[in-house]
Amino acid sequence: MASPRTHSAPVSRHAMAYVLAGGRGSRLLELTDKRAKPAVFFGCKSRIIDFAISNALNSGIRRIAVATQYKAHSLIRHMQRGWNFLRPERNESFDILPASQRMDDSMWYAGTADAVYQNIDIIKSHRPKYVVILAGDHVYKMDYELMLQQHVQSGADVTVGCIEVPREDASGFGVMAIDDTDKIVSFLEKPEDPPGMPDKPDMALASMGIYVFETNFLFDQLRRDAAHSGSSRDFGKDIIPFLVRQGNAVAHRFSDSCVRSSPDGEAYWRDVGTLDAYWQANIDLTDPLPSLDLYDRNWPIWTFAEVTPPAKFVGDGNGHTGVAEDSLVGGGCIVSGSVKRSLLFTGVRLDGGARIQNTVVLPHVQVGRGARLINTIVDRGVRIPDRLIVGEDPVADAERFRRTEKGICLITQPMIDRLTNR
Repeated sequence: MASPRTHSAPVSRHAMAYVLAGGRGSRLLELTDKRAKPAVFFGCKSRIIDFAISNALNSGIRRIAVATQYKAHSLIRHMQRGWNFLRPERNESFDILPASQRMDDSMWYAGTADAVYQNIDIIKSHRPKYVVILAGDHVYKMDYELMLQQHVQSGADVTVGCIEVPREDASGFGVMAIDDTDKIVSFLEKPEDPPGMPDKPDMALASMGIYVFETNFLFDQLRRDAAHSGSSRDFGKDIIPFLVRQGNAVAHRFSDSCVRSSPDGEAYWRDVGTLDAYWQANIDLTDPLPSLDLYDRNWPIWTFAEVTPPAKFVGDGNGHTGVAEDSLVGGGCIVSGSVKRSLLFTGVRLDGGARIQNTVVLPHVQVGRGARLINTIVDRGVRIPDRLIVGEDPVADAERFRRTEKGICLITQPMIDRLTNR
């Protein structure tokens, strides 16, 4: 449920969303060997980037650009297939902006700010009054219109989206110290002793990587930063700290614009940048009433809708019948085994007697007869051998697969190939 809007004429009508989607996401390890983090599959049918773009579209923003860089093919293909309905004749646009030596002989974007700076001319051609800078690798639902309204009403140079986290957990974030008007008085990168909020001293405000600027002011700051030889060309490291010191930077609290599953629901935001966090955020969706509601028709998560036959649960003729409990099952799946608190993405085949629990199975995986998978992530296209058991012997799992400290196993096809070739 979205928070009530108060502005009669939507500010989003005059805004452009610029999504930074070039990061590898190296903490996801083999999941990003072939794809950028924003292109990683999520929630049974989506990609991570669909959340930021869907939020923009649902917020009323109709001009969207996405900057890509690391192993961008699958990401670009997904966006071309799933986001090609925005039409210029309706004053809509969707630009995909790979790093492409547009300004000099350097092939890559040097940082997040440089990824915007190199495309100033493209942004200018759309003539937005405001630019909303977004990270393309987080999972959440947010009404950016409310953040835009705050930006206009406060007269801020930049408005920074912030999420409340317990102080003891905030050391891994960029943390904002604010005064009682939500003006940012300092920005601390991964502080050992994070400052508390004036009204909630046990909580800290962490940056979400979401920024709102007036367009011409943003261009001025990008040009100033580009002329500074010591800059790392990054919003979080350079642009925002400078404006905290020299300008008027204001915090926007995610709790004020989060689209919740119920009026008293959690303000759900996740950085799914580690295998444990990625697994947990997917498994969260199997709760009877998940905090992230994918079934809300008022705030849908748009994506590429692959044409598939329905999921099917069948017997295998040997006494095994397909069954699923507290699970999400994508189109094209054929299930003859048991599925509990798990996600089966598109086209998964689960053979007779196979059992999976607390497991995220990416598209077009085949799980062999009698296999048992617990607390596992299975990468796209993997063929699980008959009677393979994962998740019951920590020592054996660590020897064969990628196992996290929390006991989550990642299985890829090269790992299976090494196992079968022994």
